[in-house]
Amino acid sequence: MNTKPLDLITMGRSSMDLYSNQLGARFEDISSFAAYVGGSPTNIAVGVRRLGLEVGLLTALGDDRSGDFILNFLNLEGIETGMIPRKPGHPTSAVLLGIEANHKTPLVFYRDNCADIELSIDDVIAANLERASALEISGTGLAKDPSRSATFYAVERAKALGKTVFMDIDFRANQWHDPRAFGVAVRAILPMVDVAIGTEEEINAVGLTSANQLKIVNSQIQAPEIEGDLNANIKLILSRGPKALVVKTGAKGAQVHLQSGEIIGAPGFQVEVYNTVGAGDAFGSGFIYGQLQGWDWFKSVRLGNACGAIVVSRHACANAMPTMPEILELVNAQGGW
Repeated sequence: MNTKPLDLITMGRSSMDLYSNQLGARFEDISSFAAYVGGSPTNIAVGVRRLGLEVGLLTALGDDRSGDFILNFLNLEGIETGMIPRKPGHPTSAVLLGIEANHKTPLVFYRDNCADIELSIDDVIAANLERASALEISGTGLAKDPSRSATFYAVERAKALGKTVFMDIDFRANQWHDPRAFGVAVRAILPMVDVAIGTEEEINAVGLTSANQLKIVNSQIQAPEIEGDLNANIKLILSRGPKALVVKTGAKGAQVHLQSGEIIGAPGFQVEVYNTVGAGDAFGSGFIYGQLQGWDWFKSVRLGNACGAIVVSRHACANAMPTMPEILELVNAQGGW
């Protein structure tokens, strides 16, 4: 059993990401890709590690070369990988990404029968959550069993141990047989979550109960636009138990909503946008780092905003996560904390 003390364990999906090298090209016109590592919990693990904390990743990889690629990158980053099982017969997840005009970033996921959705309760037990100060999970881990049950078990175990639980809401509609099932699963786990993090769309997805709230395209749900009462859904999430909900609003920054009704906002940073994918995970890594360091809400959000700003100016996700000197250079150039 792993015994190395850790500041954070992140749990959930991982992937080999192939990003278009042709900025502004239609997806159909892509001629080459660059290979990176991705997946929300994986990105956050790398981001927090690059800021200086000890981090472990609980994901699963296929017994394949893509899994070797990811594992090699994580080991070079200094991520604790001893809790990552290989799942023969289940391929490592992959994602193709286009970077089209007007910051459109079409994503094609290859997650059928993928390894990380095979994470089990036994894998959680082997990870030894006792050794970490905090656990971070994502909504996509709830999409299917056995990962769904393993995630519930991990959160239940973390809470029993007195650990802090962060949740990246992480709504990917095409990973669910019905987007309304996403809301059902997330609402069920929220009572055991301390801090939830999401975009406005993801927060509305948590409150999704009716097909009338979805924009239907060609009789199928394609990256649906979700209609919802944002303020009502913020209250819904907080009523389920989290002490705080962090709402990411892109270039405008982010706000922390507390159960008391208090809202703490922090502005974003001005940068030239190259690729928006991964910015939310970069925000999460900075915010979680701040919280684990005992920072207040404002400074934690401000750090998250700086991390996100740096990543949108780069090509990748995990590979693009900034270091503290890079963050301080940006923060100091734009008014400090």
